[in-house]
Amino acid sequence: MPRYGRIGAGLAALALLTGLVGAAPATAAPTTSLASNVLTYPTVAGTAVSVGDVIQASLRSGTNATFYSSTSGTTGIKCAASSFSAKVLTNPTAPGTATESLTAQSFTSCTTNVFGTTGVQSVTVNNLPYTTSVTSAGVVTISGTAAAPIQSTVVLNSLLGAITCVYRTSTNTLTGTASNGTNSITFTNQTLTKFSGPSLCFGTAYFTASYSPVKDTSKTGSPAVYVN
Repeated sequence: MPRYGRIGAGLAALALLTGLVGAAPATAAPTTSLASNVLTYPTVAGTAVSVGDVIQASLRSGTNATFYSSTSGTTGIKCAASSFSAKVLTNPTAPGTATESLTAQSFTSCTTNVFGTTGVQSVTVNNLPYTTSVTSAGVVTISGTAAAPIQSTVVLNSLLGAITCVYRTSTNTLTGTASNGTNSITFTNQTLTKFSGPSLCFGTAYFTASYSPVKDTSKTGSPAVYVN
């Protein structure tokens, strides 16, 4: 996802999910320009991102992706590395809504402090690709379908062996905020509910992550992407 304007965790990415260098505008809010497309590079109201281009981003430097059991606590799973990749499907004239296909999202270097668990084997985003929309207002929405819901599978080590926890969203969507000022896409406390797994899997996981910078890797030099 691009050096987007402001948005609003499967995950499983979850994109899920999911993204995003040049001079940033004075404000973090998206800048709307009737003369530009919704997604542009390497500046606000710059060149339109081409349909078919691939947009990628990793976690903002110094941050983690987290799946905590409450919105204000620190119990759960923390991943030091995460990234996403999305293909641009439409990029209309601004103001408007661009669409993308979230084709990949990964979570690695994960640790757990959940009582009874001793480590994280994997965090996997299932049922990709997910449809993603980006509005000129900076709202990023990742959507699943009835046949392929937004879902993440977490495999944890425990004193009794490996356990598998499967999480889904109740609305089949994840919502984030894009910021041109920080070239980021941020998801904050996106709710995932346990779909299956033993009692060691906490019932609700709140997904938080910030991806930056968001870049168009199909272009030479992978320029930053902005939302207009």
